[in-house]
Amino acid sequence: MTQPFVHPYIPNSDPAVRAEMLAAVGASSVEEFYADVPPELRVQGSLDLPPALVAEQDLERHLTSLLDRNRSTRERLSFLGAGTYNHHVPAVVDEVISRSEFLTAYAGEPYEDHGRFQALFEYESLMAELLNMDVVTVPTYDGFQASGTALSMAHRITGRGRVLVASDVTPDQLSKVTDYVRTSLELVPVATVDGTADVAAVRAALDDDVAAVWVQTPSFTGALEPALPALADAAHAAGALLVVTTDPIMLGAVAAPADAGADIVCGDIQSLGVHQWFGGGHGGFLAVHDDPRLVMELPSRLFGLASTDVPGEYGFGDVAYERTSFALREEGKEWVGTAAALWGIAAAVYLSLMGPRGMAELGETVLARTAYAAARLGRLPGVAVTDTAVHFRELLLDVAGTGRTAAELRDAARARDIEPGVVVGEHRLLVCVTEVTAQDDIDRLVTTLAEILQESAA
Repeated sequence: MTQPFVHPYIPNSDPAVRAEMLAAVGASSVEEFYADVPPELRVQGSLDLPPALVAEQDLERHLTSLLDRNRSTRERLSFLGAGTYNHHVPAVVDEVISRSEFLTAYAGEPYEDHGRFQALFEYESLMAELLNMDVVTVPTYDGFQASGTALSMAHRITGRGRVLVASDVTPDQLSKVTDYVRTSLELVPVATVDGTADVAAVRAALDDDVAAVWVQTPSFTGALEPALPALADAAHAAGALLVVTTDPIMLGAVAAPADAGADIVCGDIQSLGVHQWFGGGHGGFLAVHDDPRLVMELPSRLFGLASTDVPGEYGFGDVAYERTSFALREEGKEWVGTAAALWGIAAAVYLSLMGPRGMAELGETVLARTAYAAARLGRLPGVAVTDTAVHFRELLLDVAGTGRTAAELRDAARARDIEPGVVVGEHRLLVCVTEVTAQDDIDRLVTTLAEILQESAA
């Protein structure tokens, strides 16, 4: 008789353990848990897994060999962006968030540890000052979810079913948000002109079924949107909201969207003291004015300062808890789960270290280096920046005139230990620079691409 295989790292592969678990929940087989999943969507048969490594040292060696295939931005000159950015993270940020009282910051729990409540309150306060908004939530899962939530809020507030997408939104974000709101909202793209919003076209598309005008600034191509005030006026005149997705890293040098009339501002905090973590390390923010119509539609937790029963003592706790899914359960507007509280604490440490002057200097540095990169790359033979907008951190190159595809240029640069950017089309390359990208790094990229083009022409 063949003995059942018990995997050394999967306890419920033991038949006795599995039977005990099934009995505890009143199920006769694991298949009952998947009854709602159509059979054609299920994996048929067993997964194609390698044999189990029984000895711990063998497993460690195997996993190390897999991890060693990675090349980080510390080892290779990188101009990659498109949503995850190589900004400097001060050492003290890692030190603080590694403390045991913060490292498992599960939405601020446990309740008896109010130190995390205060840390997240400080995060909200610092973000509110940077964004020039009154109310900021604890972090959501990521900036993509924050954008989807912001548009869902606009739908609930206005009762309308369409959103005008007025800028070049990051494709991955557009895909995720579309999936997030598809049961209640239709996203209607309005073509941009020279990299920024076509205000006249947005005005023409506005009607009494538009819940919001959605703008991403900087856009996918790094273009800053100069027409936010005009877009806000047009949206408000039609009874719609202006929702702006932005990156707070730039707001020391660029006016906050709230100053231009934005109703809801959202985005990702990865650039504020959070490492790239191979594509992870994201947390979303939502910010609104102190307007009950807006505040009560926020599904995420808010921590506020409150007096206690002891005169002169204060504590930190939930604000308007009754609007969250924690209180409403299945009747909640949106589900709020684990979220990304630890990254909020990281952002708080980062912002407290930088201060207003530091954020201003950082924003000005990135703007200057982006302009320098655009000027130098745009002078390469056959290479052109795709628009004349002011750019922050990223710019899109058209390389059609070189006779080479963007993928060919990328591969040739990789062979020289440089990641030149993200390929976004046959002849389009998205290049990213940050404050850690030195002028010499940009010059090296330009020189390398020039050599590649000369070799191909020879």
